[in-house]
Amino acid sequence: MTTRPPFEVGIFARTFPRPTLGTVLDAVKASGFRLLHFNFACAGLDSIPTDLTPEQCRRIRAEVAARELNMVGVSATFNAIHPDRVRRLRETAATLRVIELAHELGTDLVTLCTGTRDPTSNWRFHPGNDKPDAWSDLLHTLEPMVAAAERARVTLGVEPEPGNVVSSAGIARRLLDTVTSDYVRIVFDAANLVSAPAIPRQRAILSEALGELADAVTIIHAKDVAENGHVAAGRGLLDYDLYAELLKQFRITAPVVLHDVAEYDAPRARRFVEGCLRRAAPAGQ
Repeated sequence: MTTRPPFEVGIFARTFPRPTLGTVLDAVKASGFRLLHFNFACAGLDSIPTDLTPEQCRRIRAEVAARELNMVGVSATFNAIHPDRVRRLRETAATLRVIELAHELGTDLVTLCTGTRDPTSNWRFHPGNDKPDAWSDLLHTLEPMVAAAERARVTLGVEPEPGNVVSSAGIARRLLDTVTSDYVRIVFDAANLVSAPAIPRQRAILSEALGELADAVTIIHAKDVAENGHVAAGRGLLDYDLYAELLKQFRITAPVVLHDVAEYDAPRARRFVEGCLRRAAPAGQ
């Protein structure tokens, strides 16, 4: 896997809507970032292209390199347990191609969505998520992707999301123990695990979650919790100094990617998160 500076703060490239890939990347750099999480929509393609070519990937990689940016990962988020099996198979096939070409693109991380039985959203909770057939469908969807990831030496990033079949740290641990592949790892986002009513218990919740998952964290997301959903880091209820302290306590060093932040607010959010991480980091980091 690629070696990266500990706790470097990056951003989702889609934060900067622009007409061309070059102007997207220019905006990322102008906002003070060196690290980005990529989505093919930034290059005018489908988010998971069905006919991705090595040439397209190499062109994207060259544009990123020309600006001295680093692509920490690429999104391949589709509903892995969508009730339409034909759709699942089609989107799995497209994701397999992304996995196969990830190194051509310049990254070794492909991030996934474990999905929901809701037919209209990748992230909305559905009571069917908790049934055995949903778990079985997730494993069937993951099976060929894990095999492809192992062949390509590409990591698959799975993120516990409250509306998905993998909705908690405990279920994420179960998935890791079931799949047993070094190439399936965790995208850790505190804001997915602590709801607004649970803020008074955030230390206990996050400590327990990191106790389950610390050995498998490959990337950290940084957004915040509000009464009505999520907001940019530093504008909500999460104790970010606590978040950074716990990452240090559990010896996690991984790239941090800003999430749910408006373009105008991205530089502030970066400085805020960097400050929290700097205060918590051991001397010399």
